[in-house]
Amino acid sequence: MRLLITAERVLLGPAGHQVDDGAILIDENTILAVGPRPEVEAQAGSDVRRRDYPNHTILPGLINCHVHLALDAGSAPLEQYLVTEDTDLLLGMAGRAQQAARSGVTTIRDLGDRQGLAFRLRDAIARGQLSGPRIVASGAPLTIPRGHCHFFGGEVSGEHEIRQHVRDMADRGADLIKVMASGGHITPESPPMWATQFSADELRIVVDEASNAGLPVAAHAHGSDAIAAAVDAGVSTIEHCTWLRSGGGGYDQRDEVAKRMASQGVYACIAWPPDWRGFMERLGPERAEQIIERFLWMDELGIRLVPGTDAGLRGSGFDDYVDALELYAHIGFSNAQIIEMASVTSAQALGIGTSVGQLQPGYSADLIVVDGNPLASLKHLRHPQLVLAHGHAFHSPS
Repeated sequence: MRLLITAERVLLGPAGHQVDDGAILIDENTILAVGPRPEVEAQAGSDVRRRDYPNHTILPGLINCHVHLALDAGSAPLEQYLVTEDTDLLLGMAGRAQQAARSGVTTIRDLGDRQGLAFRLRDAIARGQLSGPRIVASGAPLTIPRGHCHFFGGEVSGEHEIRQHVRDMADRGADLIKVMASGGHITPESPPMWATQFSADELRIVVDEASNAGLPVAAHAHGSDAIAAAVDAGVSTIEHCTWLRSGGGGYDQRDEVAKRMASQGVYACIAWPPDWRGFMERLGPERAEQIIERFLWMDELGIRLVPGTDAGLRGSGFDDYVDALELYAHIGFSNAQIIEMASVTSAQALGIGTSVGQLQPGYSADLIVVDGNPLASLKHLRHPQLVLAHGHAFHSPS
């Protein structure tokens, strides 16, 4: 049966595109019509379920572009992961995905789990066996022997192993390939965050083999050298994109590399935690100001930013995405721009922008209904009254 939802306003996704006294008509998991309420009502017919939300807003479901469902966001997520068997791990991943959906996140991109457990969860949700958000998943990321996140099972050395791992993830059903182009901070005794883990030629091999399988590549890259090599290799997104100086001790913002990122359409997923305020406080005011300037510098040079949280790491949960979005308001983006980033732009970055991220006829019925106007304050996104994830009414306290 068709579903008609009406509200005081409908935000279509792109900033500035709004319908007052609007409505949306849905048939199972597809949007049939969206626009002024009288016009959509006329198309709905008599045999339709109806939900009216006066003083509410309908907008696209939110997209979190960087999560790790295999990690529990507790005080010791890596230690817990290492002692958890696959069956229990998969159950925990399902629960965390559902937690994200209840908070209004209808699509998540999982960028590292144990050899592709997220594929099984994604497929179960797609088949309707479980309720939950849309999942875009990479499986185990490529890393050097004992490198950053080696515990996910993606250690490789040399061209043969690189190509074989990419083919393996593709055969298992990966939506994209993830490569740890630089070190990180959660893996004991791995290279430091600024250090490059793969050569420029090896990153080109990753992209070449992924391209053979029709898959994009996301590169974890904190160091400027790793960012430059990943851009040269032709990746689709840079995760973190921190611009750390070689050897540590500060930032190395390279205009020429940033401009190439922008011209090549390489997205930057900042992947900052919901508790960004506490993070900045620990860094101190001087460094926090440098970070804000770096975000604005990337935006000014035309790099498209998409939000993510690294959910699963300690203190970065799956149900507090709006806290993370408030970082961009702090930087100076308007609420309309932030909503566009977390829907339209994120869907484009994930390669699903022709069917997800906007409220348009023919698009997937991924939407949330919130009390009040999120253009006035993002706080109105915190407690959605209704969440539809691919047409499924996942969370509706009413």
